[in-house]
Amino acid sequence: MSELFISAFVTLFVVIDPPGCAPIYAGLTKGATPAQARNMAIRASLIAAVILLIFALFGEDLLGALHIELDSFRIAGGLMLFWIAFEMVFEKRTQRREERAEKVAADPEVEDVSVFPMAMPMLAGPGAIAAIMLLMNEAQNFDQSLMVLGALSSVLLITMVALIAAGPLMRLFGDRVEAVVTRLLGVLLAALAAQYVIDGLKGSFGI
Repeated sequence: MSELFISAFVTLFVVIDPPGCAPIYAGLTKGATPAQARNMAIRASLIAAVILLIFALFGEDLLGALHIELDSFRIAGGLMLFWIAFEMVFEKRTQRREERAEKVAADPEVEDVSVFPMAMPMLAGPGAIAAIMLLMNEAQNFDQSLMVLGALSSVLLITMVALIAAGPLMRLFGDRVEAVVTRLLGVLLAALAAQYVIDGLKGSFGI
């Protein structure tokens, strides 16, 4: 049980990437008061939690309705996560997030960034949705499912704290530390993604 929790926690932490989201959020809320920034951080985390919880609970039924086998989803999800890992290692993901944040900041009518782009697609993006569905499919019983959901709650709680403390954290650590952490997490995610693909191939071909 503890191994499942750790595996789920690491996977979701790497995919949701609180260290990578914090500086983007700090830039988006630069003109907001501390209270406004805190409220938007809490709201973004809660909205992302609802989105991911829906896919965690009903994702398997959705696959069944589309006649998609779990092993096929493991392979597809693993490839998607591997692409995210590739972008993290070579800083493509951070660059794309910054460009998206600049577009939002350039629009004077946009004030609340909690829904877009923070909750969706930065926190509850395709990678996070694929990851939570894969992890829930790995759970064999109710207790294991609770472990996965507990890991998701822990990661989102950490993300909320990171967003709230984004400004002070950026002044404390700076861009270089964030770049190093992002690259290390990318390598770890690549290994986890490869394992999903291997498991999917084994299940598909009965290896």
